[in-house]
Amino acid sequence: MFTIKSDHGLSEAGYYKIIEWARSILPEGNRLKKNFYIAKSMMKPLGLGYQKIDIYPNFCMLYYLENAELTECMTCGHSRYKPRTGRGKTLVAYKKLRYFSITPTLQGYSCHQGLLST
Repeated sequence: MFTIKSDHGLSEAGYYKIIEWARSILPEGNRLKKNFYIAKSMMKPLGLGYQKIDIYPNFCMLYYLENAELTECMTCGHSRYKPRTGRGKTLVAYKKLRYFSITPTLQGYSCHQGLLST
């Protein structure tokens, strides 16, 4: 469900509606969590953190590493951020990539639980 939410830019309200529908067709006593907050709190102990990286909407470039401070696309010159509306002071990127690194998770398992060591 988290993948579907992320892939389709689904809001928490949309996620809740899908969960509500799924719970209505599942048998009584199912273990599907009732909302996004509860489901998300279950994921946190798994150590599946992620890093947000701004990207250009047409996927021209990533604003990452040496390009992290740029405010315009090097390929097409388009702005990294949406125009500000009202009195908002925060800059909002047009699109974000969520990078899930599995390396720290695997390192944690190998060190603490011996799952990867022989």
